[in-house]
Amino acid sequence: MGKLMMKSSVLDGKEKAQLQVLFVCLGNICRSPLAEGIFRQGLAEAQLADLVAVDSAGTGDWHQGGAPDPRSVETAARHGVDISGQRARQVRIDDYDRYDMIFAMDRSNEATMRARAPSSRHDRIFLFLEHTLGSRADVPDPYHGGAEGFEDVYQLLRQGCTELVSRLGGELRQPRG
Repeated sequence: MGKLMMKSSVLDGKEKAQLQVLFVCLGNICRSPLAEGIFRQGLAEAQLADLVAVDSAGTGDWHQGGAPDPRSVETAARHGVDISGQRARQVRIDDYDRYDMIFAMDRSNEATMRARAPSSRHDRIFLFLEHTLGSRADVPDPYHGGAEGFEDVYQLLRQGCTELVSRLGGELRQPRG
């Protein structure tokens, strides 16, 4: 992973972050809320939570304002991660400027974002598993399956998020200047 674009941003009028990360799936109710929750937990455990702002969104708008899928909430809770307070939203055009790293859960969402984003912001869009685990593969959408699919997705996201936290920790802890 190359040098990250570090910046200091004011969030919610009080919090400062050097890096802003967005996780994106189709409806923002299954994969991206799980990724957001897992990543937040990893950042907290690594004492990096104050340095990285995190959110999730969907390329579609049909679940906007809704809670994550109950199966995602239950799967996360079994692992000590609370995503119950998250609410679905659609990716907005200003997200391409606001977020330094935008992670698509699959190639379809990656293509949708690249089609919608200004070309000058394409360098901020990454396929999650390719960037974190070196595999140009999709995080499978568990929506139409059973509980075991959500557990499989959780484990895959946990692996990727663990790697991402480790890499970012090294970058964020380096002296700036």
